[in-house]
Amino acid sequence: MANTKGKVFVITGPSGVGKGTIVEQVLKKIDNIYLSVSATTRQRREGEKEGVNYFYKTKEEFQKMISSNEFLEWAEFAGDYYGSPKFSINNYLSCGKDVLLEIEVQGAKQIKEKCPESILIFLAPPSFEALEERLIKRQTELIEKVKVRLKKAREEMKETKLFHYLVVNDRLNEAIDNVISIIRAERCRIK
Repeated sequence: MANTKGKVFVITGPSGVGKGTIVEQVLKKIDNIYLSVSATTRQRREGEKEGVNYFYKTKEEFQKMISSNEFLEWAEFAGDYYGSPKFSINNYLSCGKDVLLEIEVQGAKQIKEKCPESILIFLAPPSFEALEERLIKRQTELIEKVKVRLKKAREEMKETKLFHYLVVNDRLNEAIDNVISIIRAERCRIK
């Protein structure tokens, strides 16, 4: 007898660890899993699209959504807000489809509390130095913001014990395969 309700998979980890790259490949290689598009107040980066990468909101719009209890989780990170709108997530789950959330560690902790049946995957860099190098090389932010992200990353990497799985993104293809294996194994779980 198949489970009629979908599962929630959370991929989290520090900025620059490769969450987006891994999620993109997982979505290409696994059927019946949908990415929850988050809302954010951060500036749109080159090439990003509304409703695809994020729903871009002003701080006032985001605050109104918080007040209306429209988020499954939300967090403030490096001066910007991020949140997962409940509506589309619940629609997918009730149709028996799995949902993948690519979110910050603060948000993942909220999901763990509100949805204890969710599967939490922490994506880690091979070393802190490798993470620093990745953040600087991607050149999407000023060095001051990179320093804030690195400071936060040190704190986040101490939180791995709260998660079900730890995947180290040292070799990209191996990390992708590990995340896919976790999702497939969880879909086969009886209890």
